[in-house]
Amino acid sequence: MGTVTFLTGPVRSGKSARAVEIARGWGGNVVFAATYRVDPADAEMLARVRRHQEERPEGWRTLEAPDDLTAALDALDPPPSGLILDSIVIWAAMRFDRDDSTILTEWSAVLEHLRAAPWPTVIVGDEIGWSPVPMEAELRRFRDLVGWLGQRTAAAADEAWLMVAGCPVRLK
Repeated sequence: MGTVTFLTGPVRSGKSARAVEIARGWGGNVVFAATYRVDPADAEMLARVRRHQEERPEGWRTLEAPDDLTAALDALDPPPSGLILDSIVIWAAMRFDRDDSTILTEWSAVLEHLRAAPWPTVIVGDEIGWSPVPMEAELRRFRDLVGWLGQRTAAAADEAWLMVAGCPVRLK
């Protein structure tokens, strides 16, 4: 049974870098699960994706799994020595056309799958609810959804860490 580590925190707090740091100890067969469907017209996001790719050790695989993450993981050959899932916020955004209950149920199934996996996993999330309450209903809904996903992830994780200014603070 695999261990799950949850890294959460604000934007640019060092979560992805910390995930890579943790995963370096898992050998050379680490898989980075990308939950974003790349839009070739979004130059800024493409630059972000490229920067993240350059921060990873050579030889790590990228699994683009914006749709069915568990099926994509099951199809990996060979299985990974460890997995980084970055991020649950992007994962949620790719499903935002569904109702909250469906999204939360799907995420619970992903968490169960990762807990049962024979490899360790780091899940990266974001704390987006630390700012003023958004005026727009859809932004409030998204903020709440990400908060619920974070709570479920922390509850299922073996360890949970808050990243602040590049410093890890242990939550559990």
